[in-house]
Amino acid sequence: MKSTVCRFVAVAATGFLSTTALALEDIDLPAGFLIEEFADVPGARSLALGENGTVFVSTRSGTAVYAVVPDGAGTRTIELVDGLDTPNGIAVHDGDLYVAELDKVTRYDDIESNLSAVPDGHILDIELPSKRHHGWRYIGFGPDGKLYISIGAPCNICDEDGFGLIVRMNPDGSGRETVAEGIRNSVGFTWHPVNGELWFTDNGRDMLGDDLPADELNHVTSMGQHFGYPYCHAGDLPDPKFGTGKKCTDYRAPAQKLGAHVAPLGVKFYTGDMFPAEYRNQIFIAEHGSWNRSKKTGYRVALIRLENGVPVAYEPFATGWLQKESVSGRPVDILVLADGSLLVSDDQAGKIYRISYTDSESQEKL
Repeated sequence: MKSTVCRFVAVAATGFLSTTALALEDIDLPAGFLIEEFADVPGARSLALGENGTVFVSTRSGTAVYAVVPDGAGTRTIELVDGLDTPNGIAVHDGDLYVAELDKVTRYDDIESNLSAVPDGHILDIELPSKRHHGWRYIGFGPDGKLYISIGAPCNICDEDGFGLIVRMNPDGSGRETVAEGIRNSVGFTWHPVNGELWFTDNGRDMLGDDLPADELNHVTSMGQHFGYPYCHAGDLPDPKFGTGKKCTDYRAPAQKLGAHVAPLGVKFYTGDMFPAEYRNQIFIAEHGSWNRSKKTGYRVALIRLENGVPVAYEPFATGWLQKESVSGRPVDILVLADGSLLVSDDQAGKIYRISYTDSESQEKL
């Protein structure tokens, strides 16, 4: 797939990883699946889909938000707005683009009609903390039409009021309420396509060794549930400092324990028709990868298989960004396109990939 870039701005790669050039032939997928480059976007993070097929892309280390526009057989990338403060969170609702910076959310009206000249944004009346540790926001609109925002803990491990939450509100910022608490740092959530219940990833605390605690996939079944942080991790591990006198059974356990330090970010139910039927309404998770482990882990797209709404398997789906401790990319977010293909963003390589399915016999002829 061919891609071109308009008003392209380069972003330096992070320096703490041993890196290597990306080679898509190194990415392993199940038989019948194909991965290709969809677009170049520097520091590509969160993804959101417009009604006309525009893919909106945020950044975290950068200051801009981009649009990837279908262009014949390929795409072109447009820088929409720049000069923002950690614009990690993006969502599209009723044709408007919402961008979450560190301490504010801005709405850009009728965005797909104004890609070449974005109108001035309208800052919503929402009070958000300005602490930078875990201060990058993830946002989305639920099936209830409300805007959901994550508010991460401002530390590795601490107990501070007003943090460790997922909140929701009306699109104008009014009617705020807490959906879930006891969350260290969620950078991905989604809703079950049948019952509308919220699922989210959470990154576990650091400095308890290579294998503790497990990162989490969580399932919200009622408003205000507490998921344990900072008192209890992964449903059964009391915190050595904050867990004294606490019972893990008093908090909601994860629906699925993930690998320790895999850094699960974007999470989506597969709702398309392109993949085989066994993938329908199953969960994909982008694992950004460890920075704090003696041997690296993550750097892949994982699959959670459900039966009757309960996880029964946690397995790799797309791997290969990690090769012998050398990293070529870090998956961040996931998006299902209208044709049923799957997009995956990569903030290290500055890429968005498209994963599609064709039958094995046809793929062997490519």
